[in-house]
Amino acid sequence: MATGFFTDTTVCIGCKACEVACKQWNQLPQDGFSFTAMSYDNTVELGATTWRHVAFVERPGSWLMLSDVCKHCHRAGCLESCPTGAIVRTEFDSVFVQPDICNGCGYCVVSCPFGVIDRNEQDGRAAKCTLCYDRQKGGLEPACAKACPTDSIQFGEVEDLRVRAERRVAELHARGVNDAYLYGADQPGTDGLNAIFLLVDRPEVYNLPSEPVAPVKRAAESWLAMAAASLGILAVSIFSARAAR
Repeated sequence: MATGFFTDTTVCIGCKACEVACKQWNQLPQDGFSFTAMSYDNTVELGATTWRHVAFVERPGSWLMLSDVCKHCHRAGCLESCPTGAIVRTEFDSVFVQPDICNGCGYCVVSCPFGVIDRNEQDGRAAKCTLCYDRQKGGLEPACAKACPTDSIQFGEVEDLRVRAERRVAELHARGVNDAYLYGADQPGTDGLNAIFLLVDRPEVYNLPSEPVAPVKRAAESWLAMAAASLGILAVSIFSARAAR
């Protein structure tokens, strides 16, 4: 059974209750209260100690809010690049980092197309959202979804969430919000995501990649490009050698 999130950004009020609930349940340290001079958002981005992040997107005349989180990709770059087997897929189809096996190599960090996973500065090990694996084992929903006062974050089986998300988009279109669309429902570069987002602007505005791709999916292209470059160098070398005679 694949479970995940549907995040409706149109009803997010930026309260950050999800951030607080995530930190409290997972016993993550605070990020401080420093002013970044870029936004009222003090956590700035996802990281090893920030598994939920509410982004404040400030536009002329309006603000957009987005509670970002690990996407638990079907084709997870972090999992495929992990050399120790520390990153595994659970029975809920979520991607889980086993801290006792992680050696801190950082390969997963550079392999995530969303920039989600990061290394903890204290112990060097990688960390990210676990989709509250421990709570799910006990029949509970993730802490962030439980704490959200507007149901901006909805948790459930992925297939059910997609139906719910499509219904919500249709509802918004009927109200005249024609910019509403789903991000994550169809992501060929990752074979799909277990976290779906309803957005009303381009993905880049929310600091999301428009076409995320797991690095391994581009391995064949990389090898072909390398082969073509090698043949080109060889051809130039042969031509130069003949010209020098």
